[in-house]
Amino acid sequence: MSLILLDIAADGIATATLNRPAVGNAYNEELLDALIAGLRDLAHSQAVRALVLRGAGKHFQAGADISWLAQATLYPPDRNFAASMATTRAMQLLNEFPHPTIAVIHGACFGGGAGMACCVDVALATPDAQFGLTEVRVGVAPTPISTHMVHAIGLRQTRRYALTGERFDAAEALRIGLVHEVVPAHRIDARVEAILDAIRLGAPGAITMTKRSFLGANGLLLDERAMTMLANESWTQRATAEAREGTAAFREKRRPAWYPGGPARS
Repeated sequence: MSLILLDIAADGIATATLNRPAVGNAYNEELLDALIAGLRDLAHSQAVRALVLRGAGKHFQAGADISWLAQATLYPPDRNFAASMATTRAMQLLNEFPHPTIAVIHGACFGGGAGMACCVDVALATPDAQFGLTEVRVGVAPTPISTHMVHAIGLRQTRRYALTGERFDAAEALRIGLVHEVVPAHRIDARVEAILDAIRLGAPGAITMTKRSFLGANGLLLDERAMTMLANESWTQRATAEAREGTAAFREKRRPAWYPGGPARS
């Protein structure tokens, strides 16, 4: 099964669909590798004018696969770093994709999914969408998406939601700027098409230069030094006893040991 479904229409509109619906399109190393390869291929394609990012099934993207995350807490340092660099790289490539990008968000949009929402040029959500920067609740840190979160919703909102792990709805995502519009599910494809038609009116080269200039002038093009720092911060926290306890608590459906009173069924 292809973990990323890629399609380029005759008019140059590419679609990338995250395709692990049985687990809410949660990412593991294989999905990240497929996403990185797909984004690179599409970025270099002369046929592409814009990219639409979707999730198969009931959810857009539910963050990291907890079963994989639990395994990754035990990886040796080199593999652990590589796993965090893959997350960091996927977000960088999406953020710096040379053509306009649109995310169509429904259902769960947690952790890395929220990071993807921050990395696209236009984020649309259906009213049922649920969001959260929930990494700290399983003992890990969302450093691969940190710069993109601050860019999209500002430091003030990032501090609240990344530190509390609170979930929030589409209306709150709209209020804080995580999404641009909330659109009823039966109308969202038509809204996507209307935005794509607006993009078609722009000159492709001018759009690419404008996007690159905006990101570069505001320090949002990550160099390898910054990428390495973010990945190192990610994997070193994931290798802690906190992360092992947090992922175990999630899988066992109980409160983690750091919660007052100790582990208990939640």
